[in-house]
Amino acid sequence: MEAEIALHHSDTMKQTTPPFVALIGRTNVGKSTLFNRLTRQSRALVDDQPGVTRDRLYSPVTWADHAFILIDTGGFGGTNDDLSREVRRQAEAAAAEADLILFLVDATQDVQADDLDVAAFLRRAGKPVLLVVNKVDGPKQEALVPTFYQLGFSPLYPVSAAHGLGVETLLEAIAGQLPPVAVAAEPPAGIRVAVLGRPNVGKSSFINRVLGEDRLLVSDAPGTTRDAVDTPLLWEGRPYVLIDTAGIRRRSRVQADLERGMVWQALRALARAEVVLFLVDISEGLTEQDLRILNLVAQAGKGCLIGLNKWDLLTGSEKDKQHTLEWLHTNLRLMPYAPLLPLSVATGYQVAKVFPLIEKIAAQWQFRAGTGELNRIFTEIVNVQPPPRFRHQSVKFYYITQANIRPPTFIIFTNIPGAVPESYRRYLSNQLRERLDLPYAPIRLHFKGKERRRSRTASGATSR
Repeated sequence: MEAEIALHHSDTMKQTTPPFVALIGRTNVGKSTLFNRLTRQSRALVDDQPGVTRDRLYSPVTWADHAFILIDTGGFGGTNDDLSREVRRQAEAAAAEADLILFLVDATQDVQADDLDVAAFLRRAGKPVLLVVNKVDGPKQEALVPTFYQLGFSPLYPVSAAHGLGVETLLEAIAGQLPPVAVAAEPPAGIRVAVLGRPNVGKSSFINRVLGEDRLLVSDAPGTTRDAVDTPLLWEGRPYVLIDTAGIRRRSRVQADLERGMVWQALRALARAEVVLFLVDISEGLTEQDLRILNLVAQAGKGCLIGLNKWDLLTGSEKDKQHTLEWLHTNLRLMPYAPLLPLSVATGYQVAKVFPLIEKIAAQWQFRAGTGELNRIFTEIVNVQPPPRFRHQSVKFYYITQANIRPPTFIIFTNIPGAVPESYRRYLSNQLRERLDLPYAPIRLHFKGKERRRSRTASGATSR
């Protein structure tokens, strides 16, 4: 299957896309704070804890007549465990694809060994470098700025990313290093797919597999991904944007500000998405937390594909596995429209079926019915099974109209709006889904009383 990364720029793409500027530095020097300041948003998580940013984040920046793609990275240094080495590898990859590097240091501390390590790496990289001395918030920090000349880069650019001091001067310096571009890059085209699920169910591994490279961090430690990371790609010539997120954890475990931020990132990703790929670790079964997250997806009215990852780890006969699927269908009544796809990210089993299903889900999520055909179908549905009586009164439906798409939303005009029980609402939704050929679409129904015409007297007409 053809999978291409739309962000990566070849020599021909450099002619049509803004240049790349990477933020590089040791941990906790304020890279994400500067990223948020320059991009005028709060995409990158910010926390006093070192090593918060782990994957590469991309965002367009426009200033004056210049535009560039800013890349936030994890920090060099810290511990020497596998995860820290992988974070460094991601930062090195960002430096390799960058046209300009912003080397960040911390003015509240003297030059650290990790700063010297970063400086040595950047000299070997051979890219243009601007040395940015961050956290210059007063005279005490200003006095320390000259000590950073020993890193071998000049001039220095003192800033306070938290307060915006010196940022305009830095932008002028960046502009001086880059060619003018008319406009910033447009948001990447394609169906926006939020990859959701509990921690460590294989979200980043899935994206890495379809990209064909280690674009996102993968670790056995739960909670590796902490930011919502947008990754454009082409699959068989069609564009998509995959939004990888931190796994949503149980509320009892969401204690620190950082952990709450991770949940917020996931919810924001859900709000930006058109379709959700929800991954379940089938070797652990469907958990209460899975159902909580799926309930959020249902409330948001998003199309959803449920990927049953690690299917290859299931033991038992094919009949046993079929019973597992039937059990899952029974226990996912809140989302009867969400298809279940057994797959294995590790082996690639059925991964190629994900994108054709996403295409169908996205198309049905945006479906609009013709009014005449819709009312004909609705009349047939009601005639087959009329609504139950309400307090000895007949419930009458006058007509139905589609009020919105994304998801398909219908208003049904009736004589007693509050009289339709939940069971009959489900019947109407399921029948509309079946007869409109929308098996993968969430459907919303609203019941409204038919407005009575005002009398001629009330409207000011004279009676005879």
